[in-house]
Amino acid sequence: MDTHPFSLQGMTALVVGGTAGIGRAAAEAFVALGAEVAVAGRNQVSGEQAAAEMGARYFRLDVRDAESVDHAVACAMRGWDRLDIAVNAAGLGLNKPTEEIEDAEFAQVVDVNLGGVFRCCRAEGRAMFERGSGSIVNIASMSASVVNHPQKQAVYNAAKAAVVHFTRSLAVEWCDRGIRVNSVSPGYTETAMTARGRSNPDVLASWIAKTPLRRVARPAEMAGAIAYLASNASSYATGTDIVVDGGYQLW
Repeated sequence: MDTHPFSLQGMTALVVGGTAGIGRAAAEAFVALGAEVAVAGRNQVSGEQAAAEMGARYFRLDVRDAESVDHAVACAMRGWDRLDIAVNAAGLGLNKPTEEIEDAEFAQVVDVNLGGVFRCCRAEGRAMFERGSGSIVNIASMSASVVNHPQKQAVYNAAKAAVVHFTRSLAVEWCDRGIRVNSVSPGYTETAMTARGRSNPDVLASWIAKTPLRRVARPAEMAGAIAYLASNASSYATGTDIVVDGGYQLW
């Protein structure tokens, strides 16, 4: 096995939400770094295509369904007999004034963004306990610590803040079992979730004006932080949240 701390040679990685956006960028980086990779998502057709393009395996998974999550992790384990790395990148946005949000919408955003991370971490942790080692990386958002503007997204922000604190809490709970749990909080990135805002010139101009680097990020620009937390290069990091926001929070 390659002993370089950033190498993932000989390791296995499951990327939930790894068929598109930031999750796919992470999965592609893991493949390039030598890991055996599986991606999981809801759309089987696009998921299988994405997996084939990057040289990974695909499992269908719905983060809202505990049985689906457990099944996907079990399938990965049957093929590998070990799980070294897990990334939880599935998410759902909601830009809507709070007074107009229906209970069902609130429940869905919280269930996908927080409940999904909980279900995935639970299944992944159980898979890692037997070996007594593993690295879990949850994808949060800079929205965990800032109030975005001009869009209104209080529920999404709250759910992502909960993801960061859940990550910290789990890091402490599982440290004695050899599992590291960290998170990455991206700024505005070219993904499907931000497509609506990026298509509005006024909204996009507002985002860029508040970002010192004066642009939104590419998904691949999040992969480095994720790969660092996944690899042995971050062996002393747990409960850490790495914000990659182009300097947005500095102004």
